[in-house]
Amino acid sequence: MIVQICVGSSCYLKGSEKLVELFQKTIQENKLDNEIILTGRFCSNKCNRLGVTITIDDDIFTGITPETFDAFFKEKVMVALEKERAIYNGMSNS
Repeated sequence: MIVQICVGSSCYLKGSEKLVELFQKTIQENKLDNEIILTGRFCSNKCNRLGVTITIDDDIFTGITPETFDAFFKEKVMVALEKERAIYNGMSNS
């Protein structure tokens, strides 16, 4: 899984640096280093009044803040990882 956090000027001012830190910490705590590639991305052209734009693989999410990070990580990152694992396990069992 590739997670790209927008670090363009608008998102940077809205907290992208804090979200990078939260992602790094949460990835480490959950031992997901081998499953998630975390990168920065310059402007995603999805500027929002509130929060930061984050791209997970090909899906773009806007308005992510440190306050909504936990729910976002559980609902978007962990759910997607579970699906990837199920697909991979299904292929390796064939």
